Amino acid sequence: MDDPVVIIGAGPVGMLLACDLLQQGVPVRLVDAAREHSAHSRAAVVWPRVLEVLHRTGVAERLVDRGHRIEGVRFFSSGRELGTAWMTRLPDTPYPFAVGIAQSETERAIEERLAELGGKIERGARLTAVHGIDGPRPVAVLAGPGGTTQEVAASWIVGADGAHSTLRGLLGVDFAGEQFQVSFSITDARLTGDAPMNVVSYCYTPEGSLALGPLGPDVSRVAVSVPHPEEGAPPPSREFFQSLLDSRAPGRNAIGEMRFSTTFQVHARIADTYRRGRCLLIGDAAHTLSPAGAQGMNTGLQDAANLGWRLGGVLTGRLPEAAVSGYDRERREAAHQAAWSTARQTRWGFFTRPAQIAARDAVFRAAHASGVVQRTIAPIIGQTTVRYRPVDTGAGADRPAVRAGAPASPGERLPVLVAGPGEEPTARPRGGWVRVAAEGLTVLLHPGTGDAPRPGWAAFTERASGAAAGRAAVVEAGTRGPLAAALGPRPLVAVTRPDGHLLALLPPARLGRLGAVLDLLAVAPDPLADPVAAADAAGPAAR
Repeated sequence: MDDPVVIIGAGPVGMLLACDLLQQGVPVRLVDAAREHSAHSRAAVVWPRVLEVLHRTGVAERLVDRGHRIEGVRFFSSGRELGTAWMTRLPDTPYPFAVGIAQSETERAIEERLAELGGKIERGARLTAVHGIDGPRPVAVLAGPGGTTQEVAASWIVGADGAHSTLRGLLGVDFAGEQFQVSFSITDARLTGDAPMNVVSYCYTPEGSLALGPLGPDVSRVAVSVPHPEEGAPPPSREFFQSLLDSRAPGRNAIGEMRFSTTFQVHARIADTYRRGRCLLIGDAAHTLSPAGAQGMNTGLQDAANLGWRLGGVLTGRLPEAAVSGYDRERREAAHQAAWSTARQTRWGFFTRPAQIAARDAVFRAAHASGVVQRTIAPIIGQTTVRYRPVDTGAGADRPAVRAGAPASPGERLPVLVAGPGEEPTARPRGGWVRVAAEGLTVLLHPGTGDAPRPGWAAFTERASGAAAGRAAVVEAGTRGPLAAALGPRPLVAVTRPDGHLLALLPPARLGRLGAVLDLLAVAPDPLADPVAAADAAGPAAR
């Protein structure tokens, strides 16, 4: 590992990837063309799943301590409440809330962790060329202050350099998508009045939409849809925001001192590929989403988490290079899902005809009354529904090894907590959430649900621990709680990845194949359609 991973772009996504790799002992060189972080940040909410992801690097609790707790997302139509998607009622996350916090503060918290890990940001260094992307040592050409130029040999080059990514352009990766016929004006400002400060509010009117994202008890992100401004138009004023607040927000509200204001056009674009040779794209360099739903930065942070355990495993020798290929497939699919949901929410705000508005509002009220909003929309907004589609290995049918009685299937996120700095995998951590390993695989031993002890379970766990020795951490899943509910009523063995997603399920009767399955997963660590059948097909070579 003589050559570092070179990360282009030191926003929250690039810094989080750097933290993840440094925590695994991988050298990183993090460069950014800008001299300072921008105060004009767009992201203002961190959702529950991303807090889970940030726990791994020790950042989640910093954001929770510094930010403003948000209990849910409330929808209004012309000032009348339609319903609320409650984060506090999500049953399967150790973070049943969101955090309202300016992106600049999120960046500050991640940069603190970066410094603790010995990392730093080289500011004013701009990528101008890249060579040898298909070889083992790609080279990034960096232009520094004063016209200096430096060639840096890397193990991998990662572009986290935003929607106008230089690396993406140099790689010739297409960035297809659409531009919405609307712009958004945003500000962070003091806000007093009737608007609730415990929820994000999305307010739809025939004249346009407005969103309020609380950043504190009396400070909020205010975002309003507006026609495209003329080139060179000044930043929107306090009076401008007040007039739209009066016409679109619930009740009566007053906007005070503004920290900044700006207007931007809304695009939804996704790169055709996230990988060319040993160059990778993450965050806004890989996808831009409508700001509706506040999913953009959160989706990028999940990119960093997905890529972090893969690159770290490859560069420390735990995984083969083939492990990186799963990043492109999984995260591009996740970006398409997020783009679809945010585009749909954006278009809800375009409705102007009374019949359209009446139909939208009637459907939403019915969905709220029936519980569909809470069961479906709340987990989507909180990003706890992210699921990676299993890969068909060709060794069996496109189904998991165990299905009957087990709600979870390979590729799904399990309700577990990935061990943070200084933590170990355990079934009984403080707070009651099962912790899985941050590096390598974890074998979860699930005795089924219920109070009756399973005959011979102690001997079974001893055999399983022996079979997994040197290959994976072993943790008992327990008989109660969200994890037990996800794994179902019957005993089974579940194998998880370092991001808490399920890799494989094995019935107790097949415990003798656990070693072969773990060996196979170490070679192909993406979710498999039927890893037990694949291990059987591999025969003695898999052992």
